[in-house]
Amino acid sequence: MKITKLVILFNYQKIVLGAIVSAILFFLSFQINSANFVLLLRIFGFVILLNIFASIVASYLLYDKSDLYEFKNLNKFIDWEKTENATLIHASFDPFSKKLEEQHKNVNFTVCDIFENRHEQESGIKISKQTFPPNPKEIKISPTNLPFDNESQDVVLAITAVHEVLNHRDRVFFFQEAKRILKNDGVIIVSEQFRDVINFVFFNIGAFHFLSEKHWKKAIAEAGLEVIANEKITPFANMLVIKKLCQNTII
Repeated sequence: MKITKLVILFNYQKIVLGAIVSAILFFLSFQINSANFVLLLRIFGFVILLNIFASIVASYLLYDKSDLYEFKNLNKFIDWEKTENATLIHASFDPFSKKLEEQHKNVNFTVCDIFENRHEQESGIKISKQTFPPNPKEIKISPTNLPFDNESQDVVLAITAVHEVLNHRDRVFFFQEAKRILKNDGVIIVSEQFRDVINFVFFNIGAFHFLSEKHWKKAIAEAGLEVIANEKITPFANMLVIKKLCQNTII
């Protein structure tokens, strides 16, 4: 429940506002005589409460009960024994780098925090960093200028981070940079929620925080990369496995 509690903390203002609006609607439903209007107010109030509950349950299933931060699926695409250098990218929230370092002591991991992402301004970020302290080796990066030599990385791993690159042109630049630093047989892993039907159902307007699958694939293709696998981690998040176009991969 650690991460779900943080999600609630980050969104408590929206949750409280929704609960207040729902309470007002239920209160008003007892003050009027029109049966149809009473039913309408109570339905709206119930839908608001249901959406709050659904988003919390979905967050729990996504962050605390899924493979999102367990990385069991990665073994199908990454040979950790042969991996020398790996870049881990996050956006001010890092529950995974120390776990990977403990699991794969032979790998030289570089942990990167996207500079000036939106999470840095959120009120709960201090508590988040207390729950998951930043990696001591963490560096701040610009996603459009990755500080690594050409073809130096076996793996570039970005978990719920690249959606913080807010415009399409910069996302293309990020993937071009990832391509530049990636070895010819290397792999890029991007795990994200999509702006799709199920995320709209459970997260409502919060789904606008994410990108559609079409937008992801467009930026990746324009950077000269290809998606070789697109796997569901949970109903709410996908893992895109990406390689250079020059590779003889089977889709």
